Amino acid sequence: MNKIILSADSTCDLDDSLKERYQVHCQPLHINLGGEQYLDGVDITPDDIYETYQQQRMLPKTSAPNLAEYIDYFKKWTDEGYEVIHISLGSGLSSSYQNSCIAAQELGNVYTIDSGNLSTGMGLLVIEAAERIAKGMPAAQIAREVNELRSKVQASFVIDNLTYLREGGRCSALTAFSANLLNIKPCIEVDTSSGNMNPGKKYRGALPKVLKHYTKDKLDGQANVKADRIFITHSGTSSENIEVVKNTIGEIADFKEILVTRAGCTISSHCGPNTVGILFMSN
Repeated sequence: MNKIILSADSTCDLDDSLKERYQVHCQPLHINLGGEQYLDGVDITPDDIYETYQQQRMLPKTSAPNLAEYIDYFKKWTDEGYEVIHISLGSGLSSSYQNSCIAAQELGNVYTIDSGNLSTGMGLLVIEAAERIAKGMPAAQIAREVNELRSKVQASFVIDNLTYLREGGRCSALTAFSANLLNIKPCIEVDTSSGNMNPGKKYRGALPKVLKHYTKDKLDGQANVKADRIFITHSGTSSENIEVVKNTIGEIADFKEILVTRAGCTISSHCGPNTVGILFMSN
C-alpha cells in the first residue's frame, strides 16, 4: 500500500465522521475576531461568530495559513517518508493554494490541488482522492485525476439574508436592504475555473418554499449526475429546511448517499445563518 496522507484546508467542511471515514487531515484557516486570533474549527464555532455579531455588530476577517505553517504541517509527514495530497480552497478566494504550492515545492513529495471551490464542493474532491488512495493508485496519478474532476463539481447555495455579505463588503448596503425588504434570496454559484462566487437565480418568499424550488432547479433535467453522493451543506438552519431539501432530492434523483454537513467558520462568516446549498458532481 502506498504511503499517502490525504489533507485539505478546513474549508472542505467535512464533519468529524467523514474525516475519520476517509482519513482526512485538515489545515485550519485563521479567524481574526475582535483582535483575537482563532483557528477555524479548532477553538471557535460559527455560533460564536453569530453571537458576536448580534451583540457587537462585528464580523471576523478570515485568512489563509502562511507558508511557514504549511511547511510545518506537511513536513511531519514528508520526514516520515509519506507523500501528501493536499486539496486547497479555490485560488480565486484565498492565497491558501499559492502558499501550499510554495511549501510543496520546498519540501517535495507534496501534491497540491486547487479545488476551484469551497465548502463541500472541495469535500467532494477530497472524497474522490480518498477513494483513489484506497485503490492503491500512485499519488501523482491521483493528483492528476482529481485535478481533471474539478469542472465536474456543481456547487451552489441560497443566501437567506444578505446582511453578512453586506457587512463583509461583498454587496452594497442598498442591494442588501432591497433584497431583505423584498424577501429576495439569491442563489450563489461557484465558478470552478476560478473558485469565484457568481450570482445566480433570485428567489422570493419563505425559505422552505425557496429551497424546494432551488433544489428542483439544480437537479431537474440533469441527465449526467454522478449518483454516488450529494451534500446538503448549511451554515446553521432548522431541521425543517434540511428535510425540505432532502425530500425534494429524493423526489428527483436517486443518490446512494445524501450527506448533511454544517459549514465551518470561514464559510459561515461570509454567508450568515440559514444559508443552504446542494453540492454534487456530474459524470
